[in-house]
Amino acid sequence: MNREHELTRLAQQWEELTIANDRMFSMVMENNAICRELLRRIFPELAIDRVQRVTVQKQVNTPLDARVVRFDVYIRDDQQRTYIVEMQVANRQNLQYRLRYYLEQVDHSILGPGDNYEKLAGYPTYVIFFCDFDYYGQDRPEYRFEWRCVDQPNLTAGTGQQLVVFNARASAFHDKIGIEGFLKLMHNQIAAGDPLVEQITGEMKRIKEDPERRRNYMKYELDLMDARSDGMAIGLAEGKKQGIQQGLEQGKQQSIIAAAKMLLDLKLSHTVIVKQLMSAYDLSSDEAERYLAQARG
Repeated sequence: MNREHELTRLAQQWEELTIANDRMFSMVMENNAICRELLRRIFPELAIDRVQRVTVQKQVNTPLDARVVRFDVYIRDDQQRTYIVEMQVANRQNLQYRLRYYLEQVDHSILGPGDNYEKLAGYPTYVIFFCDFDYYGQDRPEYRFEWRCVDQPNLTAGTGQQLVVFNARASAFHDKIGIEGFLKLMHNQIAAGDPLVEQITGEMKRIKEDPERRRNYMKYELDLMDARSDGMAIGLAEGKKQGIQQGLEQGKQQSIIAAAKMLLDLKLSHTVIVKQLMSAYDLSSDEAERYLAQARG
């Protein structure tokens, strides 16, 4: 497949990106007005006035031997409430553990060495996942969790933490009309008359017309394809010695390792690289981790 054909395909792919693509989602959420309106619809009870800080692809400083996390969108409002917002299309069967780890990592970003635990009282935390699958299998558009007493559910632990998981595959949205338009937009369905949806589609149009963003996207994808091709070529050469089938398998492995090395050269975080390898090669998290370890040498 020649370079010109690949460029044409990537240009079309860029134009067809939807809000469910985590890169497009992150770019759209750089718009503070959209961030604020989306949060207001999720949490009307919080009466959010202003969004003070929006950081996309935020990496949290963790101990050197800990797994690094990079959040799609990290938001802080004028009341020091922290929101982590993630777009999740593929069901990796580990969502509950990601939620657990994300809560811990948010606290790492707030509590510094020598700080008292009481500092956390001023920083309520909300972790939100927009999923294109029904992880909990109850056909609910929204699942909301917090720490409560098992024997007395109306008694909360008071940690100031809340987990919210949206299911874009719900058969009905019931009273969640405020967020219905966004969930339908994940499937590229436009809810007419919804101001938030109009804002988001307008922002996506502006992003797609930005030549610099388009160029960066296409360069990234081309570099990734080159890494795959280089790895496959190495494997096929090896296959002349070991047999074609074994060579093809070797080629796949070398392709993944080459891609991992290219992503390392781009200075991407551990978490982002693992995520990209899982998506590009249909790997489990453990498999992607092993290939990345080999790429690091």
